[in-house]
Formats: sequence, structure tokens, C-alpha cells
Amino acid sequence: MTGYERWDLVVVGAGPAGSTAALAALRVNPAARVLVLDAAEFPRDKVCGDGVAPHALDVLTGLGVDVGALTAGTAPIRDLRLTSPRGVTAVRRFARPAAVVPRALLDARLVAAARTAGAELRRHRIRSLTPTEEGVDVDGAFHARTVIGADGAESVVRRQCGARSAKAGTTAIALRGYTSAGPWPAAEQRLVMSTTHWPAYAWVFPVGDGTANVGYGELIRQKPPTRTHLTERLHALLPDCPPLTLRGHRLPLSPGRPDVGRGRVLLVGDAASLINPLTGEGIYYAVLSGSLAGAAAMTPDPAGEYRRSLHRLLGKHLRHTDALAMLTRMPALVDLATSAARDGQRAFDDLVEVGLGPGTISPALVTAMLRTSIGSALEHSRSLRE
Repeated sequence: MTGYERWDLVVVGAGPAGSTAALAALRVNPAARVLVLDAAEFPRDKVCGDGVAPHALDVLTGLGVDVGALTAGTAPIRDLRLTSPRGVTAVRRFARPAAVVPRALLDARLVAAARTAGAELRRHRIRSLTPTEEGVDVDGAFHARTVIGADGAESVVRRQCGARSAKAGTTAIALRGYTSAGPWPAAEQRLVMSTTHWPAYAWVFPVGDGTANVGYGELIRQKPPTRTHLTERLHALLPDCPPLTLRGHRLPLSPGRPDVGRGRVLLVGDAASLINPLTGEGIYYAVLSGSLAGAAAMTPDPAGEYRRSLHRLLGKHLRHTDALAMLTRMPALVDLATSAARDGQRAFDDLVEVGLGPGTISPALVTAMLRTSIGSALEHSRSLRE
């Protein structure tokens, strides 16, 4: 392999998953040679809802990232207004504040943290991976003991390593843009669902600088919806939304048991279809999977260690969200869950844990939904008697 550059780890993609993977690897072994490749030059924009759950900040804090600097220029998000498909509304305070950090800022700051930790960043678009006895050859130019694919929904690494692609019915599409946050309450995230083209919802995520990230997404069925359709649905659900320029992106939703790589090639974040199928949340999954893969890359058995740690921390959660995604194809169940959240803080907190963190279907949430269902049935019965 004369002429190859040798690296302990090559990370493809410098978004949150890739930068976190580099940070985690260097946290385990500060002397490791870690190369991060990305086709873009930073700072660069990335189409996303920009929501950063406190669970993601916990992971980054554990890797030594200064989350105060990471979220600088934004304001904490303390409340959530959730409107169900048939119009049930729950407005409650988060147990812990979330953040909204535009990806142009978030990604550049995480890249800077990875470089400070010792990673090298280069602008390079990869085309091929070739397994070798000692690791993986990348484009005939780099040789790595382990490669981590963090190159997003259209991952080249995923295709090159032969991992399963997203199965039909598990990909969503969304449009988002930035506009004035003026029409909406400050420090409040808003999700508005609709039975039309269900599952689908619009969102408002205020940044805290006078602007808001606003968008709409829905599940792709037989063919992707048009930009005109998506734009019309956004304004139908958010009629007070000012004009804005929209950009689109695909979201490969988690199938419950994602394929996270082959051999010495590991997949993280969107490249592994690690996006919450209930909410479209991906940054927590990205930084958690990135941190686990980066640490695993420094062990004698990267693939085995990564799968075991991901299963331990997210396995049950992913199975539960997959089951819930199938159940919530019935809008009535989402109405019921929203009613339970409206009526009780515990049910609200449990829903947030499932949608933004590693939560599972809790007995308390099921009990709250049953109580709400029985109460609604009794009220309906009384109204008929009267």
C-alpha cells in the first residue's frame, strides 16, 4: 500500500454524527490518527429542523464539548404546543429546555471542536471503499483501520459497504425555511398535525434571535409529493406563516432494527436510517450513534462493540418507536396520546422522552391513555343520555 495515507479512523461526513464520532474516538485515544472527510467547506447550511434535544447536549457534554458555546446566540425552548390530527391541543413545559441551533452554526462549531481535539478535516468527496486484510481502502488514497459513514440520507458509504437501504414506506420528505418568529410565542416549539396526508405535520422552532425554523413533512407513499403540495400544506397548517424560501430533504426513518454497517465500516446518524419515525428527530440519534461508533472504532472489535452498545442504549427504544409508528397510522391514537399529555404532565413528559430521547412506552403513559379513553367514552355516553 505504498503511497496510501494511513489512519486509525476515517470519518466520512462532518455533520453532528461525524464530528461526534471523531470526538469520541479521540476521547478514548488522544493519540489516534483521525481523518474527517466532507464534500463541503464549513460553515455550510444543512436542511434540518435544527431542534437539539437536551439528550443530545448530554452526549456532547460527556465528550467535553462546551454546550454553552455550542448554543450561543440562541435561546432555550421551554414549552411545546402539540396539536393532534383532529385538533386536540396540549401545551406544557418541557422537563428540561431544548435548543434550536441552525445547522450552519451547529455543524461548524462541532467541526471546530473535533479539530481542536486532534482530528484533521479535509474537503473530499469519496467514491469507493475497498475492504482489505488490515482495514478499508478509501478511494485509493487513504487507508483506515475503521471507516465511519456519517454522510447522511444519500450515504455513499452505505451503498459501498452493502448495507440495507431503507425499506418502502419508511422515508419521509420535508421542506423548511427561516422566517420571522413574530407570529408565534417566544420560547415555544409548535407541532401541528393533520389527518390530510397523514402522517404529516408542520412545525415552528424559534431560534431565539428573532427568527424561526418553519417547515412541513410527510411520509412518502408511492411517489414523492411535489414542492407545490408540500408548500401548500405548510401554509394550510400554519396560516399565519410569513413568506419564506424553502429547501427540501429526505428523512430515512428508523425501521426498528437498523443496519449499522459491514465489517470495518460503521454507519451512524442518517446514513444508518437513525431518525425517529414518530417525530423526525435525528440529532440526538446522530450524536449518540456517532459517540458509540467513535469509541468502538478504538477497540479490537469495532463492529461488534458498536452493535452491542447501540443495542444496549437504543435497542428497546427503537423497537418501541417502530411499533408506535405502525400504530399511529391511526390518527385516533395520536389524538388519544395528545389528550393524555394535555391532561397530565407525566404523560406529556413520557411522550417527549419517546419523541426526542431514548424513551419507551411506559406503563404510566398507557394508563393515562386508557384513563383518557374511558373518560371520553363516559362523557359521550352521558351526552347521549341527555
